[in-house]
Amino acid sequence: MQTAKVNPKSEQSSANKEKAEHASGDKRFKVLDVTMKRNQYRQDALIEVLHKAQEAFGYLEDDVLLYIARHLKLPLSQVYGVATFYHLFSLKPSGEHTCVVCLGTACYVKGGDKILSELEKQLGVKVGETSADGKVSLVSARCIGACGIAPAVVFDGAVAGKQDLEAVSQKIKTWQSPE
Repeated sequence: MQTAKVNPKSEQSSANKEKAEHASGDKRFKVLDVTMKRNQYRQDALIEVLHKAQEAFGYLEDDVLLYIARHLKLPLSQVYGVATFYHLFSLKPSGEHTCVVCLGTACYVKGGDKILSELEKQLGVKVGETSADGKVSLVSARCIGACGIAPAVVFDGAVAGKQDLEAVSQKIKTWQSPE
């Protein structure tokens, strides 16, 4: 009986190559693998892993949530529940620009609800959606902690205080205009 000679170096290099690439071929999963491994696949690292996933993918796709659930040995319903509970996570791709209207008590009383309603009409979307042209995502927040400058709106991460319908509408129009 003759045995085949196996070159251990070629086996080792192919094993390393497999580790370097995810089965899907999407290298962004490697970022998740590193984060989960660093946290020893602990279930209490779920939020950190979700943050890293959103950073890598831009939003939390269904297959990414399933991947995380399997690797952290959590029910998909729990992973989905955490992803939908926190407003910082998004299950849909966001637009080029993001407009967050604060609906905290001070902002609401000073017209935040009216600003939001007008933006929904102007953009043709509901809160949590992105305009058809992919330019603007409209979001609301319970409170952004800027009560002293109510009503407050966050444009691409920059807080703008004492906003009115006209100012907010103008800002959105500049985002929508062709470059």
